[in-house]
Amino acid sequence: MYVCIECEHRTRKWFGRCPECGTWDSLAERSEVSMARRGSAAGAKATLCTYPEIEVSDQPRTSTGIGELDRVLGGGLVQGAVVLLGGEPGIGKSTLLLQAASAGADSGREVLYVSGEESLAQLRSRGDRLGVRSPKLLVAAETDVDGILELAASAKPTLVVVDSIQAVRCSGLDSVPGSVSQVREAASRFVAWAKSSATPVLLVGHVTKDGALAGPRVLEHVVDTVIQFEGDRHHDHRLLRAKKNRFGPTDELGVFAMTETGLVEVTDPSRLLLAERSEGAPGSAVLAAVEGTRPLLVEIQALAGEPVQGSPRRTVLGVDSNRVALILAVLQRRIGLELASRDVFVNVTGGLSIQEPAADLAVALAVVSSAMQKALSPRLVLAGEIGLTGEIRAVSRMESRLRETRRLGFEKAITPVAGLPTSAVEGLELSPARDLDEALRHCFED
Repeated sequence: MYVCIECEHRTRKWFGRCPECGTWDSLAERSEVSMARRGSAAGAKATLCTYPEIEVSDQPRTSTGIGELDRVLGGGLVQGAVVLLGGEPGIGKSTLLLQAASAGADSGREVLYVSGEESLAQLRSRGDRLGVRSPKLLVAAETDVDGILELAASAKPTLVVVDSIQAVRCSGLDSVPGSVSQVREAASRFVAWAKSSATPVLLVGHVTKDGALAGPRVLEHVVDTVIQFEGDRHHDHRLLRAKKNRFGPTDELGVFAMTETGLVEVTDPSRLLLAERSEGAPGSAVLAAVEGTRPLLVEIQALAGEPVQGSPRRTVLGVDSNRVALILAVLQRRIGLELASRDVFVNVTGGLSIQEPAADLAVALAVVSSAMQKALSPRLVLAGEIGLTGEIRAVSRMESRLRETRRLGFEKAITPVAGLPTSAVEGLELSPARDLDEALRHCFED
């Protein structure tokens, strides 16, 4: 059978384009044995109950032993949860999960780590570098899904780690490991086992050249949590984000630093992100951002070049390019800053990606600072959304932003008029601004 990975349409013949949903290259081969197994499972009878009869119980969580990973997961691992960790090759996915498995074993719980890509000798070599020692950590080099589930059923671990979902295969299918049908069937079997045994399972997943998780889209649907490991291999820090989480928030951020002995948690990421900031340089502004429950101070850099012939360039890294285009139009229209003939470059340092509208004010003033060749105060922090009329609109969680600002030694903050905290932050001068003109006066009043 050929089954569409997008709409589940089935056909005996392969097509380049699904006859049902029209998606190209979405038909995947699946064996009759697998289809029969799925059909018998789907035939099980369900029981009915009224909504008030549903028993509610708190989902107990188990710490992974790594605080930043627990933060992104929403407090730890839920029993029977299946977590998919994705990221580029060499970013540190296997290192993170081996350290998590080691931390769980160090706490006295048995953990099963299954490697489908490395031999046991290679795994031991990497584990020695990371300081793995616990005898409670059970390891195996296995690629057959049935074999992995047999090992898990006999060992009864409290956590199972599989590295990776693209390397294992189901013996009932003829396709090669990593194919759509193999990945889909393997993930379904791991999910079924995790739910029946109430044991959390961590799966490693590779990504495509576009940064999306490799394999069928249904892979992300069947798991409970999808977390993404991001970062530049040329920099030390790594970022961990949740793209999907059935048991917690999806806006938390975990920060790690890659060292010779593995990943180290960064509990104060604001200091890390501002460590190399050049104070007093035109085009630099500090943004008070919020990622989940964590306030962060990050540097926004802008460069407004000299007037050019032809079409000016617009290059944006780390913020929404559409919002930057909006900000440039507002700056030209509302304060008369000529940018139509200039190259404009905007970057969030450290490889961080900021999507919240609170970055608007920092981006705008960084561009103005660069265009006017006048540096902003090195002790100034900005936060605010800019509207099309040039007004500065309120942003959420302003009090936590301001407290983080003061903690790091900054002395002044330009904020929207609305949404200010009821109590003042000691030692921090607040300069509320209703629009861009007022914000500029606060910046360059000296």
